Amino acid sequence: MSATKNVAEVDALASAAHAGQFDKIGVPYIEHVRAVAAGLTPFGDHLVMAGLLHDVIEDTDWTAVQLREVGIPAHVVALVEAVTNERGVSYEEKVARITGRGRDAVLLKVADNAHNSHPDRAAKLSEEQRTRLAAKYRAARDILWPAAEGRDIETIVRIVNPSLLDELRERQNSGSTT
Repeated sequence: MSATKNVAEVDALASAAHAGQFDKIGVPYIEHVRAVAAGLTPFGDHLVMAGLLHDVIEDTDWTAVQLREVGIPAHVVALVEAVTNERGVSYEEKVARITGRGRDAVLLKVADNAHNSHPDRAAKLSEEQRTRLAAKYRAARDILWPAAEGRDIETIVRIVNPSLLDELRERQNSGSTT
């Protein structure tokens, strides 16, 4: 077992793991995970690490066992596992499951959702994709946001996707977010 990794080492690992990968809009994938991690900076290094690694099990050859073996803290690996897609589990079920995995898992998924919902990203998708994904991500927020503290959501959204602040305020005013 290697010594516990720091944020810079985890960033390098994520960069190497996602090397050559591009997202739906043709941007190097590492930019997505770094944006998610940036939104989690106010919550400490372990959440930043989880943000950097949140798609590594799902989208690369890395496994949870390998992450632990190279010194990724167990709590960080558990967060990555909490947000990793599983065969046979729908997206809605996954999001609902995350709400039962604790505050940090919810905040990790809130940051991921905020970046995936960013208007600059959506603008580069087809109309069909934009409509489908907007509905998917809004439905996820219906589940995620009530499971987190409003001030924590606001902290993340201000960093990752300020365009969601109006939606957050509307939900807070209607009482559908804590």
